Amino acid sequence: MALQDKYINPFTDFGFKKLFGSEPNKDLLIDFLNQVLPGKHKIKDLTYARTEQLGNTETDRKAIFDLYCIGENGERFIVEMQKAKQNFFKDRSVYYSSFPIQEQAKKGDWNYQLAAVYMVGILDFTFSEDEAEREVRHEVQLKDQKCRVFYEKLTYIYLEMPNFSKAEEDLQTNFDKWMYVLQQLPYLQNRPQALQDRVFQKLFEAAEIAKFTLDEKNKYEESLKYYRDLKNVVDTSFDEGKAEGKAEGKAEGKEERNIEIARQMKSEGEPIEKIVRFTGLTPEEIKNL
Repeated sequence: MALQDKYINPFTDFGFKKLFGSEPNKDLLIDFLNQVLPGKHKIKDLTYARTEQLGNTETDRKAIFDLYCIGENGERFIVEMQKAKQNFFKDRSVYYSSFPIQEQAKKGDWNYQLAAVYMVGILDFTFSEDEAEREVRHEVQLKDQKCRVFYEKLTYIYLEMPNFSKAEEDLQTNFDKWMYVLQQLPYLQNRPQALQDRVFQKLFEAAEIAKFTLDEKNKYEESLKYYRDLKNVVDTSFDEGKAEGKAEGKAEGKEERNIEIARQMKSEGEPIEKIVRFTGLTPEEIKNL
């Protein structure tokens, strides 16, 4: 497969980690997070931590994050790029956020004071219940019956990328610019005039495929193929389910879609834990495919 694009697709595993998951590009991640986090919280520095987390017992399911970072004041940031809808996605977000909370426990005498935890999800799909609202950024916190924030140290932020529709001439804020570049990067041939800031100049430099080593090109090509295959399976299943138009047909179509995605991922050699995460199938169901 020949690579025709000038810049990488940030929704591929390789592309996402190339731009945001390496120490030389840490300033890209910091700038991005400062645009999507609540205004009162600005990051000056952070460190990358292990993306693999284990529970307290052997029976706990393994959790693998795309990116996991710790801020200079101890704040925890999980950053996930989610390519397709999956069963119990919100449940998984809550489950994932429990690991950065638990790891803060201290032995001996401890007063239970915790650092803030942020779960940031960049979604290549929209929540079904929000389709009419067309919101791009969702910020979720635990609130009481009067909608007052009960606990401000646990925040979920979801970016529904398909809902972002601004053209280059409409970009006003740095948040707009980040949404635009994440959405349009693989389709660009030149650097837009609106994205001449230093941070975006660096992003374009890091994203230019022609500057990759042969090994990087091969890894990106493999990652891009997997992304396209997965997206094709999801889109085809969605179209078929939409054509059926019946609730029962939709349920069956969704199950068949998850099985087909699992089969595709398994053939690509993806780990069982990752297939479970994308499809909601059990490890036993995946092994039996």
